[in-house]
This record gives sequence, structure tokens and C-alpha cells, in this order.
Amino acid sequence: MATLQERVQEVADDLVGSGAETGLQVAVYRDGVQVVDVVAGVADSTTGRPVTSDTPFYAYSVGKAMTATIVHILAERGAFGEAEYDAKVAEFWPEFAQNGKGGVTIRHALTHTAGIPGLPSDVTPEEVCDWDRICARVAALEPWWEPGAKTAYHAYTFGFILGELVRRVTGRRVSDLLRTEIAEPLGVRGELWFGMPDAEIPGAARLEDDPAAAGFEMPPDSPFWRLAPPAVSPDATFGNRTDVLGADIPAGGKVSARAIARMYAALLGEVDGVRLLPAERLKLLTHVEFSGSDEIFGMPSSWSLGLSPGRPGAEPGGQDTWFGWGGVGGAYAGMDPATGTTLAVSKNRLGVDFETATRIASVVTG
Repeated sequence: MATLQERVQEVADDLVGSGAETGLQVAVYRDGVQVVDVVAGVADSTTGRPVTSDTPFYAYSVGKAMTATIVHILAERGAFGEAEYDAKVAEFWPEFAQNGKGGVTIRHALTHTAGIPGLPSDVTPEEVCDWDRICARVAALEPWWEPGAKTAYHAYTFGFILGELVRRVTGRRVSDLLRTEIAEPLGVRGELWFGMPDAEIPGAARLEDDPAAAGFEMPPDSPFWRLAPPAVSPDATFGNRTDVLGADIPAGGKVSARAIARMYAALLGEVDGVRLLPAERLKLLTHVEFSGSDEIFGMPSSWSLGLSPGRPGAEPGGQDTWFGWGGVGGAYAGMDPATGTTLAVSKNRLGVDFETATRIASVVTG
């Protein structure tokens, strides 16, 4: 009987061989041990450079889990005081209180209920890559609703709110904490990034837009543009920019599948002696904290303190016990506390759905 490694490799090879994908990584951990380490295809179709297990992919929102994990590590150490997640962001970042945001708490930021889901319509890629400039613009935003009352996906602002909170509390950049608190202890320093150092950027996978979506353009009145204006749309052009790859944008991440799967495994339990959070605090990541209709897209949405419930292909409202993040283009990483399993899928062809991650997840969980 084929092993799980062999079954997943067969699926990955088929996806690349059929032309559905260009380059692909899959990693699975069970009870702290890696049981799948699969690669297929090329990291850069212009050069033929192959995907390896340590190739970083810009997996967009998959990286939000890294930001949330850092916030929980700091909460465990008492960095936010006795109020913990109910501490107000402006207590540590006074400028954030502008235009009625003084009541926004860390809990609101983690659950996408802070009320500032969208970046300004005139924001530029250069601003998004300039930490002080973009944080100043986020601090000046006016909330769309009373904080905590409603939800809408905070596509970019999730990362900048929490990332600047982390900097104000610790005096250190969120990327520095990612390195010292997660990547180095887990032995994946070169595979888990917000902003990549210049010397590492040439090793990143090159994103490409799915040819199947050629000719498709979102209409000018699409609600998506309220979150991410066209200039910073998370497509292949944006994601391949050197300044974007080098910038701290902690609503996303540049990761290998095995590194982000390893991080999730170290949330669930020990990985080679490293555990990132105690079991009691892990519950905050694996329990739905807020549910409601997304104010922009109108769809039902639920959030734990930092993650989204459900895995690709799971029935909405079912008994699925996974929590994680999907990224624009179809990447996914998450964990299932019920089985001690973590899964990550990184890919460089930005599709319009999660069909690849769904197919792989069905093999892993079947």
C-alpha cells in the first residue's frame, strides 16, 4: 500500500504534469513529526529553476498566522498587561486613536472587527513597503463601524495594526521577532519571512497568474477594491516586486510549506523539543471568537483569535476542526487539533480557487 508521502507526491506530479500547476510544495506533520515533504515542478518558469523543499513562496495571507502567533507569544509573557487581548491598541500606539479608534482592542484586530478593513484608495506599493509611512496612514483611518460590532476581512490592515502594536510594545520589528521566536528555534530561519533580506530574494519562487484566468478583470466597482486598491492588488506582478519581497507586510508571508507546517505543528505540541504556546493559550487559536456576515462581501465569516476555521473543501457549517489561513492564489496552511495534523501547500501559479489545496487535503485527511 502506498505511503502518504507517495500518494501526495503522485497528486503533486499529476497537477504539474497536467499543466494545472507550475511549482508546488506540500508538507504534513503529525504529532510533531514530518510525514510528507513533497515538491514538484519549477520555482521559476522563465529559468527552469526547480522547486526544492526550502524554496520560499509568497503565500500572501497564509502569513497572517505568523503574525497572530507572535501576538500570542507576547500575550503569554504578559506584554499587554492584565487586560491581555482586551487591551486597547492605542494604549501602546497613541497615534492609532485618531478618528475614533481609541476603543479598538487587540481582540478586535485579531478577529477582523476593528472597523478599518481597507487601505486608502490612493495607497501605492512604495507606501506599503515603507513601514513608517503605511503605519501612519493606517493610524489615520476612520472606522467604518463601532469596533467589535461587525466584521470584514482586514486584508492588509490586520498585519499593519498588529505589526506596529508588536513594535511599540517590544521596540523590535515584527520580522525580528519572527526570526528569534519562531524561525530560529524551529530551525527554519531561511524559510519563514515577512521581509526577505536582499541576498535571499533570488531564491524565492516566481509567482505567475493562472492563464486560465486570462481576460478576467474585476469590475471597477468590485467590493474587493475597498480592501486592496488596484495599485496593491495581490497578484503576480505585485508579489514579484523586489521591494515587496523585501518589505515587512505581516498580513502575508514568504514561506516554504515545510516551515509553516512546522510552525503549526509547534503550536499543537512539541517539535524537536520546541513548543510555541502552552495548551491553554492554543485554545484561543482553535475556538471561534466572532461570527457574522462580512460587511464587504456579504458572506458568513468566523474567526478565532487570529485564524480562520475550516480547511479547503470542508463543508461550511460542518464539523471540520481545522484552523488556518488560505492565501490569494490558492496557498493554504493550517492545523487540526483533533488529529494532531498540520498541512501546508505552497504554489507559484495564482489560481482563482483552492482546488489544488482541496485535492491535497482530501488525500491527507481521507
